Amino acid sequence: MRTRRFASVTVAALVALTGAACTASEPAAGGRATASAEASRAYGATLNAAEFAVSLDTPGVIVLDVRTPAEYAAGHLEGAVLADINGDFEAAVAGLDRAAPYAVYCRSGSRSGAAIEAMKQLGFGDAWHLGGGIGAWQAAGEDVVTGG
Repeated sequence: MRTRRFASVTVAALVALTGAACTASEPAAGGRATASAEASRAYGATLNAAEFAVSLDTPGVIVLDVRTPAEYAAGHLEGAVLADINGDFEAAVAGLDRAAPYAVYCRSGSRSGAAIEAMKQLGFGDAWHLGGGIGAWQAAGEDVVTGG
């Protein structure tokens, strides 16, 4: 009898937890699922253009462009900070807040992947990058600005 009661309580608890988990990840009507996306995003995650766009709503996010100054001038995300991964990257990020969240991108996704690994070694705690780089961003119809 005791085993049946325990099994019933266990099953009821699992059903309740499963239901709560399903509703917690659903966005509010007309809203974006930013809270659940942030909770499930691991350090160094590769996001597609749509996910990356949503991630830019993360409170305090700093957008980091790790391309060359010439690439940056030709077109970059509005408000992006330039930190050329092929230059003195450690010096370029030295003054940045290591506790802030970082949305990192490059041309194709390769340099941004290397940048977030370097950032992890330097003590940055929250960073993700754009798979496919700025090319994927533009292909998704997202805007860039020019100049330096």
